[in-house]
Amino acid sequence: MSLEAKTKLVSRFFRGISLIAVLLLLAFPVALHGQKQEEFDEYKIRFDTGWFYSYPSGTIRAQGDTYPVDLTKDLSFNSYSTFAGKVDWKFTHKNHLYVVIVPLWTSRTATLSRDIVWAGNPIHAGAVVQSELHAFEVAPGYQYDIIRRRRGHLGLAVQFDLFHTYAKIAAAAQVTGDGTHQAAVSASRTLWAPIPVAGPQFRLYLTNSPRVFIEGNLYGMYFFGYGNFLSTAGDLGFTLTKHITANAGYQLGTRLNVNGTSNRIGLDLTQKGPVVGLEFSF
Repeated sequence: MSLEAKTKLVSRFFRGISLIAVLLLLAFPVALHGQKQEEFDEYKIRFDTGWFYSYPSGTIRAQGDTYPVDLTKDLSFNSYSTFAGKVDWKFTHKNHLYVVIVPLWTSRTATLSRDIVWAGNPIHAGAVVQSELHAFEVAPGYQYDIIRRRRGHLGLAVQFDLFHTYAKIAAAAQVTGDGTHQAAVSASRTLWAPIPVAGPQFRLYLTNSPRVFIEGNLYGMYFFGYGNFLSTAGDLGFTLTKHITANAGYQLGTRLNVNGTSNRIGLDLTQKGPVVGLEFSF
């Protein structure tokens, strides 16, 4: 199945989950004493901390390069651990201001199986290359809870994703396996991509207690000739104390695509993998 087909499938899945959440939230305590009781998801400030085991894939192309370099097939990028954090200030009953931070830093050493071109420099098959990819994301945002009930909420969020991407590929001078002389190559490029995105976010408590809940989100935006962004995730949460919950889920896909120009990196980066963390609410 192609990446585009998988992305569409993930989008349909979370649209379906969001619709189910809406129907359930509407069906829950709009009558009787439910509205008079404290909401399970009541807080003023919330801190989310998580361990993200990421599987990166995609391509990168420096300014002027005709063909992209594949992060997995060419540079052997594979899974690595990173951190994900969020601070959420619910300053009124239905309004939130928040910021998300996700540093994505990894490096690899690989032997090329084909010729590539990076920043105008040809690097031949058989060369040993060292590569680095840093994609640091900071995303301030605002969320309004369209529906808020005792057993959960459905919100619409708008956030501004600030991506700073740094890519470096280096190869020492050497004679490759087929006898080709490889000149020393070392070039790095950076990309600063501010991207506004929007989408639904929900939390639904599965029983008439705050013990267990599910939550998810789907954010995205299309920028015509500039690029596009899509991110979706879901997890299962367990309330440990009044202020602490444990969460475990999966980042089904964070896909950033920025089309290259004569003075800009072309980037098609997908991150996915399991997420485990703790949530502190006060």
